[in-house]
Amino acid sequence: MSKWLAFFFLAAAATAQVKIILAGDSTVAPNNGWGPGFCPLLVSSVQCINLARNGRSSSSYRAEGLWNRVLEELKVPGEKYVLVQFGHNDQPGKPGRSTDLATEFPANLRRYVEEVRAAGAKPVLITSLTRRTFRKGVLTNDLAPWAQATRQVAAETSTPVLDLNADSYAAVQNVGPAEANTLATAPVPVEIAEAASGPDSPPAPKGGDNPFDYTHIGPKGAALFGRMVADELIRAIPATQRYFR
Repeated sequence: MSKWLAFFFLAAAATAQVKIILAGDSTVAPNNGWGPGFCPLLVSSVQCINLARNGRSSSSYRAEGLWNRVLEELKVPGEKYVLVQFGHNDQPGKPGRSTDLATEFPANLRRYVEEVRAAGAKPVLITSLTRRTFRKGVLTNDLAPWAQATRQVAAETSTPVLDLNADSYAAVQNVGPAEANTLATAPVPVEIAEAASGPDSPPAPKGGDNPFDYTHIGPKGAALFGRMVADELIRAIPATQRYFR
C-alpha cells in the first residue's frame, strides 16, 4: 500500500463519526421534546442531530422535505443511527397531517426503516411519548394504538424498538397529576395546580401568555424522558452503551 493510499484511509477514518439523528414531532424536538434531555447524555465524540419538528406526522415530515435532511446526514461516512418517533400528529383531527392507522401510518414507518437501511445506517423505532391527562385518577393513553402499530412494524422489519410509550406512561401514572404537571414546557397555572389533587385533569388554558399543556415538556420532562430513551437504546442495542457518559 502506497503512503498516499494509507493516508487516504487514515483521513477517511478520522472524518468518519458516530451520528445519532432524531426524526419526529414536537415531543422529540428542541425546546419542547425529550431530545434536549437525550443529546447531552452522549459522549463528545458522538454527534447528536435533532431534526424533529413541531406539528409533524409520519406523512407531513416527508412531504415537507424534512426527511431529505436526514438522508443528507446519512451520506457522511461513519456509524449512524436514526431514531424515529411519530404518532401524535398522525391521530385524527389533524388536517393535512393525519394518517390512517391501519394502512398509512405503518407503511410510512416501514418506508423510513427501509430508506435508513438502504443508506447504510441503523433505524430505531420509538413508540409515542405519553400525554399527561388523567381521568378518574387514571392516566389516559390515547396514543396506545399508534404505539402498538409501531411495535408491530418493528417486529415485522426486525427493527429495534424503544417502548417510550409504555415507560413514560408507567412513570407519569406513578407520580400522579401534580408531579406530572411539573414536566410541562411552561409553569403550572394556578387553576391547574389547585385541581391537581382531583381525579381529572382540567382543560389546559388556551391562548394567553402561559403555553402550559399536557403534551409538551420542559427541561425537567426532557431530562426524565431523554434518560428513558437512552436506557431503552442501550437495552435494545447494547453496543451503544459506549456512546453514553
